[in-house]
Amino acid sequence: MNDIAVLVNLRARRGSEGMGGLVQRFLPRARVALTRSLEEARAWISDTLRPNPPSLLLAGGGDGTITGLLNELRTAGVALPAIGVLPMGTGNAWARVTGAPRPAEALKQIAAVGERLPPLRPFSLVRVEGKVAPFAGTGWDAEMIQDFKNQLAASGPLRSTQAGLRGYLGAMFTRTVPRHVFGEGNPMVSVYNLGEPALTVDARGSVQPVPHGDKGALLYRGPAGVAGAATTPEWGFGFKAFPFAQAVPHRLSVRVYGAGVLEATRNMFRLWRGEHPLPHMHDWFVQRLRMDFDREVPFQMGGDVIGMRRSLEFDLAEESVQLVDWRQLSRMVHL
Repeated sequence: MNDIAVLVNLRARRGSEGMGGLVQRFLPRARVALTRSLEEARAWISDTLRPNPPSLLLAGGGDGTITGLLNELRTAGVALPAIGVLPMGTGNAWARVTGAPRPAEALKQIAAVGERLPPLRPFSLVRVEGKVAPFAGTGWDAEMIQDFKNQLAASGPLRSTQAGLRGYLGAMFTRTVPRHVFGEGNPMVSVYNLGEPALTVDARGSVQPVPHGDKGALLYRGPAGVAGAATTPEWGFGFKAFPFAQAVPHRLSVRVYGAGVLEATRNMFRLWRGEHPLPHMHDWFVQRLRMDFDREVPFQMGGDVIGMRRSLEFDLAEESVQLVDWRQLSRMVHL
């Protein structure tokens, strides 16, 4: 395929200059950017992609890289191309969901399909404050991300030992959990439906209407350890935080988990596997909703903390993104 662009975030956990050589080897005609900052990526999009948008954009980095790239493309007025996620970050939620292999194998598979587009899988997007992401929310997840980054920053020469899943769990047990055990506990949240009548799932996982769940309805008022919306099942590391994310087309999957941090810790593996039902877990499928909190809470989009908020509106973005379906592609090229 002639019309391929490749962006690699060199600041991602597995980003490296060597990726340029791999791309040159497998995709010699691709337009390549090895970037160290959002500003460098923005300039490349403006100078290289906007005048001649690619049919396929391969993006190497974590969820924050992919989310930032999507928003920069939208801001630049570039129609979203098909995107192939190369797993180079920490969580790699979209990479895992689409079955992405190691970057070298991914490039080899793209080269194998020649002039054709690889198999694609559509994903809707969550929109908050004009930006889009595969998932967004607040609670322990946002705090853990910030605690993890603070822990990495303080690690110095031991930084590599604090990366990845081990670092996340370490941050959770040494920073996030103690702060909640000895702090003020979960915030209170009020969740309002702002769109079409809300749906939910029963104990068997079947989709059902929410009684009195019309536009303007109060869906929930109570404690929120985690509260967010997603269009993809995972948060990364295989954590199925939104197991019903694609159960209802053209709807956001919204969850509020109201248990305290000690109960959540006891149920950690059930939460990780996305088991259902769980006590204190609340699920809805909506087009748009608002969450009002009784205090400011940290908020993350696509794995990056963007600040403190007291009220948030989530809605389903008009546009969706087509991601390379690596599992299907792998089967195709290995026939």
